[in-house]
Amino acid sequence: MAFRRRTKSYPLFSQEFVIHNHADIGFCLVLCVLIGLMFEVTAKTAFLFILPQYNVSVPAADSETVQYHYGPKDLVTVLFYIFIAIILHAVVQEYILDKISRRLHLSKVKHGKFNESGQLLVFHVSSALWCFYVALTEGYLTNPRSLWEDYPHVHLSFQVKFFYLCQMAYWLHALPELYFQKVRKEEIPRQLQSICLYLVHIAGAYLLNLSRLGLLLLLLQYSTEFLFHMARLFYFADENNEKLFSAWAAVFGITRLCILTLAVLAIGFGLARVENQAFDPEKGNFNTLLCSCGTGGSTGTSRMPSGEFQRPPGCQPGCSRGNLVTMKMES
Repeated sequence: MAFRRRTKSYPLFSQEFVIHNHADIGFCLVLCVLIGLMFEVTAKTAFLFILPQYNVSVPAADSETVQYHYGPKDLVTVLFYIFIAIILHAVVQEYILDKISRRLHLSKVKHGKFNESGQLLVFHVSSALWCFYVALTEGYLTNPRSLWEDYPHVHLSFQVKFFYLCQMAYWLHALPELYFQKVRKEEIPRQLQSICLYLVHIAGAYLLNLSRLGLLLLLLQYSTEFLFHMARLFYFADENNEKLFSAWAAVFGITRLCILTLAVLAIGFGLARVENQAFDPEKGNFNTLLCSCGTGGSTGTSRMPSGEFQRPPGCQPGCSRGNLVTMKMES
């Protein structure tokens, strides 16, 4: 299964060989795990990579339900889905983005920006829809009090835990992709900042048992980022197309206000009134003033930027083009 057209061969396991064949290597490793499911001796180990671990039976009204909590074995599952993300990244790049960029005849700099926004657009759309489905089926949208009631939320449903594992796997896969995609050195600090912010917030919500709040905050964040990268792709196709940037500017302000309001409501008012105010890592309780201030402050001050904003050449300060099309072009 080849993801990229090859014009020449490279020495086995050389740097260029790994860069041009990293998706195929990842596919072989994933295939080995899947083949392990076919044999009784290796099936148990293979399931460790594929399925979330630490399931427990929790008594419900009529019967018992299977819930999950986190543990060290989650790292193995995340590792497996890192390779899945690398494969999907290569598929989107080869069969969608490369075909479109060839028709647009973009410069080398714009080509890199186009690929970045294209990949993130696909991810943000799928993640926002997934977030909405999970939040709706779990009842977080219809019952906002569930964000802080019965804290700590140690037990997670399958779909919530699987969502968080896949999210961490995606953003971890973005780190080696900086090397595989040969990202320019001046672009690496910006992208590293964005990746690390997402990882810190997602892992923080997962480990601090704030998965419900984190899910809704990600829904708002991904919805905004999706619109930004869509506007950016339309701008690459036609530099006179700036209407989506106006929509993104309006939506960005609204979503930031919603994120701050939701964080203050859940952390500042909801968790502050919960009776269980103690630091107890064994029970998964991190509801202390210090943790609350750190979590709320981090959510309020971090906007997980898509990149630096620059005015396109020829635009004067104060004009609509200079204010709205503040996008990541040539650095």
